Amino acid sequence: MPSSLIPHGSPPAYLTFASLAALGLPHATTTRHCPGVASFAEPISAASPVSPFRADAIRTLAAAGLDLRRVGYAKQIHGAEAAQAPAGGGFAGTVDVLVSVEPRTPLAIFTADCLAIILYDREARALAAAHVGWRGMVRGAAQAAVAALGRLGARPERLDAAIAPSIGPCCYEVDEPVTRELARAYPLRWEAWVTPGRPGRVMLDLWTANEALLREAGVEPARVENPRLCTACHPELLYSYRRGNRGRLATLAALP
Repeated sequence: MPSSLIPHGSPPAYLTFASLAALGLPHATTTRHCPGVASFAEPISAASPVSPFRADAIRTLAAAGLDLRRVGYAKQIHGAEAAQAPAGGGFAGTVDVLVSVEPRTPLAIFTADCLAIILYDREARALAAAHVGWRGMVRGAAQAAVAALGRLGARPERLDAAIAPSIGPCCYEVDEPVTRELARAYPLRWEAWVTPGRPGRVMLDLWTANEALLREAGVEPARVENPRLCTACHPELLYSYRRGNRGRLATLAALP
């Protein structure tokens, strides 16, 4: 376990980030041992936006300072659209970036290999949570999260960021359709984010890529915590879609 991640429970039901804990920000990333988190077989739908957290998850994550009776969540579609979560929680729409200035209203992002990124401006008291896979990356999801916080009074250089456990360059093999989109979106940079794999394939480093994109959006590199914990390498702890898991990890944060 990277030293910047703090496990809670044995086995741990959720993890927290040392940097965000030091700021007093309630947050958590669940593990496969956290009960009551919706699976991919229970999709979030605009037609029936039922909370993706059941009673046992609400009880477990209350210990992290998160009131999931007020949680804001969305139907994620691998895009870069942002929405402000409802003040009392609930369904925020079909988006991949959630923002809030409401105290004690958790934002929830669901992943099983993609990145969940938390961004927090303590001075402006503004918070964002973003879902970023390769599709979201080529559409600018991380940059969109920074921009959405800017509209709420946040400043990029004041943001503290954390990248939740996600698939690493050790395990994330992609092929030509993906590299074509990367080359279209980032023609002068994308090759720095891949290493050769099998013929016709490369290993994509979403961590380094999104660290670079956050830096270009104005976030200070020293304020980005990335434990680089690979979901595919740790099936005993985390879900990984690439490894055939149907469960979901939830990354949550709430303004104090």
